[in-house]
Amino acid sequence: MSCSRAPVSSIVTGAPVAASTSAISDGRHGVQGRVVVPRHDGRMDEAAAHRVSRRRTTTVDLLRAVDRDIARVVAASQLVSSDDEHDPEGSTIAFERAQTLAIADQLRGQLADLDQALARIENGTYGTCEVCGRPIAAARLEARPTATRCVLCAAV
Repeated sequence: MSCSRAPVSSIVTGAPVAASTSAISDGRHGVQGRVVVPRHDGRMDEAAAHRVSRRRTTTVDLLRAVDRDIARVVAASQLVSSDDEHDPEGSTIAFERAQTLAIADQLRGQLADLDQALARIENGTYGTCEVCGRPIAAARLEARPTATRCVLCAAV
């Protein structure tokens, strides 16, 4: 991959770089496009922190709701016979319990990813691919603020 404007060394070392658009091409994949080189002057970091914090708040709210659902399912399971296999309601309750526990686990994982993204924002590495050191496209970070790899490295 070649980058026509921002030197990779300034991105890898975290030296201050202004936001600019760079043309990229990747000989392996034949991909050409434009990426926004991250700013490390605080403006991008502030917007990213706001976006990640909003997503974190939403995730915490969802996790609280799922935890309430788990409590409801557990309470319902105590009201029916303990023989899930032969009780017509037992299999439904067991399925609901498994499903809500899986959703809660997934939300906890998302919360951990969001906390790691906030830590990367704080230490100045947010928006930089952990594999190749090049900037992660702004559109990717907008759609997936926890991304740690650029599209090309994530595809490998």
